[in-house]
Amino acid sequence: MKYTPEDGFPYYFDLVKHVDCKSLFASSSTAALLSSISEPNAIYRYAPDKWSIKQIVGHITDHERIKMFRAFLLSRTAPVALWGYDQDLLVTHSRFEDLTMKQLVDDYVNVRKASISFIDTLSENQLKIKGMAGQYEISLEDFLKSIVGHEEHHLKIIKERYM
Repeated sequence: MKYTPEDGFPYYFDLVKHVDCKSLFASSSTAALLSSISEPNAIYRYAPDKWSIKQIVGHITDHERIKMFRAFLLSRTAPVALWGYDQDLLVTHSRFEDLTMKQLVDDYVNVRKASISFIDTLSENQLKIKGMAGQYEISLEDFLKSIVGHEEHHLKIIKERYM
């Protein structure tokens, strides 16, 4: 079965499922790509109703913040559904367009460092803890992988439609 972005977790997980979780988070390729984008290019939109690159970068960072909090709760076996969120609302009420690309990339890097720090504290048993993401029962490790899969999805869009 081929998943689409509308399927959420399974689509994002499928993009990175064959890569080790720690390797996914340790990669610096995203920061390098984003750092190469100039300020004029960072405000580009390929259609009037689409986000700018700045907004995409902010969204990727917000997504990781939100998902890592949920991963933290799951790692502690807190009885929580790994719920969705309104990404458009969060982007609409952000300041991403007012920030420089450097500020946005620095924020992304700082959030990623915090994510890596958290992941490094997890045991193999914790990575196997199961939770619900929508209608899917998933392990904490697969949930973590889907965070980078989400990032990969947006990077593909940036490369194909913005650059």
